[in-house]
Amino acid sequence: MRNKLYDWGIFSSVEFEIPTISIGNLTVGGTGKTPHIEYLIRLLKSEFYLATISRGYGRKTKGFVLSDTQSTAEDIGDEPLQFKKKFSGLRVAVDGNRVRGIKNLLKEFPSLQTILLDDAFQHRAVKPGLNIVLTDFSYLYLRDTMLPTGNLREFKSGIERADIIIVTKCPEILLPIERKRLLTEINPLPHQRVYFSYIKYGDFIPVIGDGTNPLAKEYYFERNFSMVLLTGIANTKPLEYYLKNKVKNILPVKYKDHHHFTKADIGAIQKIFDNIAAANKIILTTEKDAMRLKSAEYTEVIKNLPLFYIPIEIDFHNKEKNIRLNDTVGQEFNEQILHYVRANQKHSSIHSK
Repeated sequence: MRNKLYDWGIFSSVEFEIPTISIGNLTVGGTGKTPHIEYLIRLLKSEFYLATISRGYGRKTKGFVLSDTQSTAEDIGDEPLQFKKKFSGLRVAVDGNRVRGIKNLLKEFPSLQTILLDDAFQHRAVKPGLNIVLTDFSYLYLRDTMLPTGNLREFKSGIERADIIIVTKCPEILLPIERKRLLTEINPLPHQRVYFSYIKYGDFIPVIGDGTNPLAKEYYFERNFSMVLLTGIANTKPLEYYLKNKVKNILPVKYKDHHHFTKADIGAIQKIFDNIAAANKIILTTEKDAMRLKSAEYTEVIKNLPLFYIPIEIDFHNKEKNIRLNDTVGQEFNEQILHYVRANQKHSSIHSK
């Protein structure tokens, strides 16, 4: 009903003249928004003055908060903190009210040239200039159902608002016949482009420390280490699949997405780790979880544990090839994003639509 009220113009959206790109999904998390936002940051940051705005899920603050070098996950949430720590000069803000948040950003930084909206596909009070929707290769939105029987936040027809659909977490080798099958199943509208991304895993980095000396993951894989896999994310299967044939043994310890770890949790994890009967063993977590574990309250508890996180990035299949869809030629992803941002550089102002 809420979507219909926006569709009919009874509820109004605010459209900003500054280029705004929304990265979201139809499902309840787990599609890989964070690494895709980081991909866009890397793509745009050298050419444009850039900011991100998120809801700041899991934070203990209220309203609009602009991050600084002292911000913690409790101040702004784990994912925004990850953006802030990885990209110097990036303006990172959180606000559940995205319209207010964007207005505050533009007031604070009038020279901003682009804003990335994290998880804003259902936040229809803002009308972004470019709507990107992610869908998991293994859990395509077309095969899902609405909450509570499935994981869809809204009806599948909501995909019509998307300008770009990215099938995420694809196999590193994606056969042309599989890509063609997915394109046929998605059946994009004439204005939509479909791309396929996959995960690239980095070297292990200590959770405690400045992270300037990452350790090659091959060291652990070649020596057949045992591993406690500590996660508080929505979907652990791709990471477990990646690790399962590379280490001797994996003991998954799973918490809900954005879980706020306690000292009791850390104590329980240490007991599990101590009970592993292996000389070579480590604890591995995700980069998002590491943002919460870096809190000063855990330092004394975990400083003597071999606790590492594994960073991830995404890349796209067929980056050098055009994909023909419904008799139109789809632009390569980077070119489409850069063309939109370059073509829409105007003075920062707003109007209701």
